[in-house]
Amino acid sequence: MQTRTLGTTGPQTSVLGLGCMGMSALYGDTDRAESIATLHAALEAGVTLLDTGDFYGMGHNELLIGEALRGVPAATREKALTSVKFGALRTVEGAFSGYDGRPEAVKNFAAYSLQRLGTDHIDIYRIARLDPAVPIEETVGAIAELVEAGHVRHIGLSEVGADSLRRAAAVAPISDLQIEYSLISRGIEDEILPTARELGIGITAYGVLARGLISGHWQRGRTLAANDFRGMSPRFQGENLDHNLDLVDALRKIAEQKGVSVAQTSIAWVLSRGEDIVPLIGARRRDRLAEALGAMEITLDADDLAAIERAVPAGAAAGDRYPAEQMARLDSER
Repeated sequence: MQTRTLGTTGPQTSVLGLGCMGMSALYGDTDRAESIATLHAALEAGVTLLDTGDFYGMGHNELLIGEALRGVPAATREKALTSVKFGALRTVEGAFSGYDGRPEAVKNFAAYSLQRLGTDHIDIYRIARLDPAVPIEETVGAIAELVEAGHVRHIGLSEVGADSLRRAAAVAPISDLQIEYSLISRGIEDEILPTARELGIGITAYGVLARGLISGHWQRGRTLAANDFRGMSPRFQGENLDHNLDLVDALRKIAEQKGVSVAQTSIAWVLSRGEDIVPLIGARRRDRLAEALGAMEITLDADDLAAIERAVPAGAAAGDRYPAEQMARLDSER
């Protein structure tokens, strides 16, 4: 397994991480046995970075990861790194109702996560979205106290803009920024990515397949389950979806010429953007995991990259990546 280091102060991880959200929520029905098997297959393949959130399935995802870790040899378990997001507030019905970044809340969230994961520390801890009522300095300062106490190893951030990156980094070392980055989500290239690099902060890129949209597996006319949040995503609706799948068809031609899949091409493109970027793959099944891991063997030369740019130029996607209410919560989009 190839490795990369998250920023100048973060840990060394596998070159690809595993995003575990879909194993518990938001993408329709889940299969617990297959999820555990996929986690085990990832760990056995050398994937060390497991990304979760305490609000994924209301703690279900952390419990799932804890169960999976107990089912592997101690040497494998010791290499695993937990990346945990916190702060999202949920209703009984599952709706999101805001974020809580108060120092006392940070420590409360961490205590519950440690219990569910069954570990004595969290490797990377980050608030999922900034709490507009709490200065980022206070939230990061509280995580820094958890680091000092030994409960957390590294401080991360999620979906913040360049100014917030600078303010946070002035308080404590930041290992990485988790943010959406893919062929059709390239907004970070203008200001956020250069700022992160200036500050020595790594990038863990989620949504590298745009929630399956640019995986090559999405079928026109697909019907989504009521509990699949992609049904509310602008990029998956109506003419937007048709336009975006046309982009995928153009990308498919390039992938076929190289003898690889569309998903592998999309992941390899993110890998090509810099050694400081670790893509998170959201595989929920072992076959999808195996396909994604194959991206590590792909080299995209200058001609390949130019062809991909022509097929899917920056800004080519139709529709925002989240519904309007959620877009408004993104510090990275301001």
